[in-house]
Amino acid sequence: MHTDGFAKWTRRFEDERERRRAQGDPDWGRGAALHPAIWAGIQRFQVGEDGDGANLVGKADQAGDADYGRAVRLFVAEEQNHARLLARLLAAGGMPTLAGHWSDTVFVRLRRLMGLRMELLVLMIAEVVALRYYRALRDGTDDALTSEVARRILSDEERHVPFHCERLHASLAELPRAMRRPVMTLWRLLLLAATLVVAADHGTALRRLGIGRMRFVSDVMTSSRTVVSAVLVPRPDAWTSTG
Repeated sequence: MHTDGFAKWTRRFEDERERRRAQGDPDWGRGAALHPAIWAGIQRFQVGEDGDGANLVGKADQAGDADYGRAVRLFVAEEQNHARLLARLLAAGGMPTLAGHWSDTVFVRLRRLMGLRMELLVLMIAEVVALRYYRALRDGTDDALTSEVARRILSDEERHVPFHCERLHASLAELPRAMRRPVMTLWRLLLLAATLVVAADHGTALRRLGIGRMRFVSDVMTSSRTVVSAVLVPRPDAWTSTG
């Protein structure tokens, strides 16, 4: 399938790459001090951001849209930069990175089960959950370095979701119309299950960041309604996670 319009995403990713280069890194020398539960959460999200993205890139190339393939490579580079920023943040607080985590292993295996559509649907679960987590991390701590790192990552993630929405809209358009909404309903159910797991796993950290487990779940599911609309209706740039 060929899709149009991804050259603009390549330009956006390239513009952001140049902006990051001009901005430079946060001042890691400030150090960071956080509750142990928050550090544990950052360690787990750092694992999730890490990876070479080879499987996604390969499927993007097979889709037959060179612009989309280039945009996906730039997306993967941003995710790798997130992993780097979180690793540097952990180091600033004297904390190690993790070699792996079971939740990331599950997500990776699910993403590789089928083609690009399945890969993106599973990836979008992680992205939508991450949006609420990084917003909580940005707003819920008085540690300046942590807030800055979370703000930078959140800004990128708010671009990633509409990017994936646009490609998923094109992908679901290949399905019979009667199947499209049920697919996204199933996606929301899987998102709910994943969000409940994250809320249980990160409960102490979420409370320290000023939101409880159920507020976290509610906020994620509320934002998901607009994500579904952006996938089913070709207006993905209208989606926003903030608020």
